[in-house]
Amino acid sequence: MPTLQAEYITILEAFARLFSKRIWEHARILLIGTILSPVERTVAAALRVMGLSGEKHFQNYHRVLNRAIWSSLEASHMLLGLLISAFAGSGPIIMGLDDTIERRRGAKIKAKGIYRDPVRSSHSHFVKASGLRWLSLMLLTPIPWANRVWALPFLTVLAPSERYYKDKIRKHKKLTEWAYQMVLQVRRWLPKRLLVVVADSSFAVIDLLWQLRQLKNPICMITRFRLDAALYEPNKPAPGKMGRPRKKGNRLPTLEKIAEDKLTRWKRLTVPEWYGEKKRGIEITSKTAVWFHNGKPPLPIRWVMVRDPKKIFKTQALLCTDINVSAEQIIAWFVRRWQVEVTFHEVRTHLGVETQRQWADLSIWRSTPALLSLFSIVTVLANCHAQKQKLPVQQAAWYVKKLPTFSDALRMVKQTLCSHHHFQTSQVYDEIRKVPHLRSKYRYSRSTCTFLSISNG
Repeated sequence: MPTLQAEYITILEAFARLFSKRIWEHARILLIGTILSPVERTVAAALRVMGLSGEKHFQNYHRVLNRAIWSSLEASHMLLGLLISAFAGSGPIIMGLDDTIERRRGAKIKAKGIYRDPVRSSHSHFVKASGLRWLSLMLLTPIPWANRVWALPFLTVLAPSERYYKDKIRKHKKLTEWAYQMVLQVRRWLPKRLLVVVADSSFAVIDLLWQLRQLKNPICMITRFRLDAALYEPNKPAPGKMGRPRKKGNRLPTLEKIAEDKLTRWKRLTVPEWYGEKKRGIEITSKTAVWFHNGKPPLPIRWVMVRDPKKIFKTQALLCTDINVSAEQIIAWFVRRWQVEVTFHEVRTHLGVETQRQWADLSIWRSTPALLSLFSIVTVLANCHAQKQKLPVQQAAWYVKKLPTFSDALRMVKQTLCSHHHFQTSQVYDEIRKVPHLRSKYRYSRSTCTFLSISNG
């Protein structure tokens, strides 16, 4: 086991108290091996890259996932504390909430289901996908050395389909019920901070939003909103009137009619970061109202309608459960949600999500959330280097970039882990290169992931 740098030890040892001493040694090897693995993120791949392919008791490393006693929820709590201390020490905590499908096959994977593929589907084309549905909560915070907002996962849960609970005692939970429990857990961890959750239209449900507003310290939630939703004026109690008070006032026109009305006043706004664009001019209009359905509690909201002057995208609407937040702030918070999709893409490309091969239920529940959280751990580790010097940016002839991305952060962390004498790299070249078959100039080192150059030059 290599001896890590002092900064790395401080960060990783924060998770040591979750495990027994013996299990932590195995878990730490799996953690470092998973970071160094080039493609697949399996236990065997982690052991190979750590030089333990001859380990006879390899089953002990599998037991870290499928048998060992440790709390994934407590690990999420510790990870959130590291992220807040590194990137969000003050101000509101902005979080992104979204689900993703992990495509998995196999008869032993019990929790898999059939879902709509959000990537391949469109408004006119429906594509199904078989796999596991994960609901992830991510911290949306600016990364100073990247000069942009990143989505850092810290809490991920498995949300099986209704078919999974068919022959079980436990009742099926909807996606909104899982979301409420996750956000409520974060409120328990951070009782005094302002929490803001941004999500898509799947979570624009009156019951969920109303529950979050009834908390002792309410949580502000921003979602997409239907243009045909039933909106009403707030109820004005009439003095001396008998009977039960009304829940709502007079009916208001729908947002669809407001958008078509020529008398609607629109305000021009320039958004600095609009879905990958540096600056984008839009037009907005906003008011407060009460969203109400029969049998549901009345929900006071602030709605914001967004119109494109260039008419590239259709008019869309947002809702915010905090009516005191300005429309400009709602737009600024909501556009951060796009980084959630970027993170889902990065973990599949660079961290091997959907390449794991665990079949045990407990291993499945632990492995994918661990890989998503590895995105945040790598970011925190790279932040240690960024505070001392600028991170090197890897360039390509077809892709010129000025600021580091996650691939650069992961590359820096890998080089740091390989800089120990157990993982010594060439003194001539900074990058790991394929060694030519020239015995007179090169020889292989005993390390399994790097090479030693003994050329005369």
